Parts: sequence; structure tokens; C-alpha cells
Amino acid sequence: MSEAEQVQWFPGHMAKTRRIMQANLKLVDVVVELTDARIPYSSRNPEMDKLIGNKPRIILLNKADAADETVTSQWIDHYKRKGIKAAATDCRSGKSLNKFTLALNEITADMRKSWNDKGMTGRKVRIMTAGIPNVGKSSFINRIAGAKRVKVEDRPGVTRGKQWVTLADGTELLDMPGVLWPKFEDKEVGEKLAFTGAVKDDILDTEYLACRFLEFMEKDYPQNLVQRYGISLDRLPENTEESVGCVRGYEILERIGKKRGFLISRGETDTLRAAAAVLDEFRGGKLGRISLERPT
Repeated sequence: MSEAEQVQWFPGHMAKTRRIMQANLKLVDVVVELTDARIPYSSRNPEMDKLIGNKPRIILLNKADAADETVTSQWIDHYKRKGIKAAATDCRSGKSLNKFTLALNEITADMRKSWNDKGMTGRKVRIMTAGIPNVGKSSFINRIAGAKRVKVEDRPGVTRGKQWVTLADGTELLDMPGVLWPKFEDKEVGEKLAFTGAVKDDILDTEYLACRFLEFMEKDYPQNLVQRYGISLDRLPENTEESVGCVRGYEILERIGKKRGFLISRGETDTLRAAAAVLDEFRGGKLGRISLERPT
């Protein structure tokens, strides 16, 4: 993909979800926005602030067990400075979900007091869960509901329609399908979403995607590559091939393929197979705790 290209991804059901969200916001008291802790910036729909408006909100940095713990703490501090409640969780394992409960109790304290003062003692909090595909909304709901209420899969776009879930204490959750946006003006946003599997793999070339990912890893987590793949990151003489989209990333990808024995005819490296392995292993947490973005 060239520098000028933009990733476009806006299926009809996502446009419909945006309209449904706008229509149902008046029914809820709080919006819980789930993001991927590895890419807190890129996994936030830039339209969300406008959609939610002044509605009380909690941002959950989900999949925190796969992210760099130090960087995640920086993100929580970043949101705190902006006056936004944020908490790091891992909804698949259920780790740290108590942080969500604490944040919810704090953010709804005044409204619950107001209901009690008005004699609305039976009034329960209504929550809307929102976020882009594959950030873990269904896992979150199943965890706090204590039962498998919604479908959970590791692929984008599983939840297609809104659905209400009632918790044991009477709290009601409105689960919205994942909402992306019409196009990614920032090429790196689209790439990072593809790294984590938030958008379908066929949107970007797999080899190009792996090369871009490896260039990031060499910059921020070089030791993780060395340990996982047993390769050297010593630089080769300058590669002048114009056909290769990201030369340095391709050099590293070839080394990984050779080390793994991914070969095709005439002893050439099967870089497509190597690319698929690198992306699968990152998504599976086999490269260690990686954060692709830091707050600025």
C-alpha cells in the first residue's frame, strides 16, 4: 500500500449501528467504551466523542494482559488528565474487572443519589457498551453477567444487532455491534487495526502488513524478536530494490522465514507463510506484552 492509499472499511451494518446508537443513547445513563490496550488511540472511533456528547463515560483498556503494563499505566494517566474514567482489564480471563465496578460506582454516585432523593429507589443503571469490532465487548458482557449471554469469537463483526442483557443486580446493558468509521485518514491507524485483527486480513497485503509490524517491533521491542525467532538484527548492506514496500521489514521477515525453514522452490524463502506466522503469533501473545501506541 502506498503512502497515499487509505484503508476504506464501512460495511452497511456499521452505518446502521451508528444510527441505532444515536437513537438509543437517551435510554442509557452511562456509556462503556471498550478499546484495545495495545492500540488505545487507533481502536477508538474518532466519531465516538461526537456521538456520545456529554453522556458519562468509562473507557476500558481491554486485553491489557497482552499490552505493555508500563505503557497502559501511561494511558490511564493520560485519560485521567483529560477528566475521563479509564481502567485496564482483561475480559477474556476476567482479570481486573473489579476496576470497572469501582469506576462505575464512582461515576454514577451522584445520579443514584438523585434518584433516591426523588423516591426512585428501584431505578437501576442502564449502560451502553460500545467499541470497534474485536475489542472484547461480548467477553466483557459475558464476564459481568456471569453467563454466556452473547456470542464471542476472535474475528471482527460477530455482533450484528443491538441486544439488552440484564445483570443479577438488575443493571441493564445495551450491547452495540462494533462501529468503525468510513475510512482511516491516517495510514498507520489502519495498519495497527489490521495488526491486531480488528479489521479483516484481506484489506491489506499480508506480507506488507508483517513488514510494517516488524519495523515497529525492531524499533520498540527488538529483544522480543531476537528471543522469539532466534535471529540477528544486524543490518545488511543497503537494499535498493524499489519493488519492496518496506525494505527493512522485508529483510527481517526473510530471516524469520529462513530460521523457521519456510522455503519454496530453489531454496527461496516463503515470506507469505512467514508473514502469516508473525501476525498470528503477535495476536496470540507469543511475542510478549506489546503496546503499539503511547500517549502523546
